[in-house]
Amino acid sequence: MLGKKDVDVKISTIIGRGCECFGDFTSNGSMRMDGVVNGDLHVNGTIIIGATGLVNGNIFAKSAIIGGQILGNVEAPEKIELIATAQVFGDVATGVLVIDEKAIFQGSCNMNKEVPAGKQKGSGKAARNGRKTAKAAIVEALKADEEELNVVQHEMNQDVVPDVE
Repeated sequence: MLGKKDVDVKISTIIGRGCECFGDFTSNGSMRMDGVVNGDLHVNGTIIIGATGLVNGNIFAKSAIIGGQILGNVEAPEKIELIATAQVFGDVATGVLVIDEKAIFQGSCNMNKEVPAGKQKGSGKAARNGRKTAKAAIVEALKADEEELNVVQHEMNQDVVPDVE
């Protein structure tokens, strides 16, 4: 069993521990993988990668439960779950991402969601209401200090005019 999770998936393809495949691999159903695949995996159902599993390529599946090492991207529109022994070095694209404690994920994640219209970068309350942002206020204060310093220096230069008699 892969961790403590209950997985109700009918497996139609198994690549066992000690097996190594070279090239892209396709499965029409769900698949369990405990060996090594050097190429892309295309699975129409769920892919389950055991702790000894290693994929040197990309994974395309309906959903993925990963306990082994992936050196590539993972695309699973339904769900990607990284259990504690997982090591994923690549980007993931999914609707739901679950990462257990101690799992390793080095990459970016795309959850296939669009940013709501009112929440885009740079559209905060201050900008909408015409108020200054903190950065703009600091820049303005620094300019005012600089102008004041210039005025003081100018006044000091006028006071130092030598007396000629």
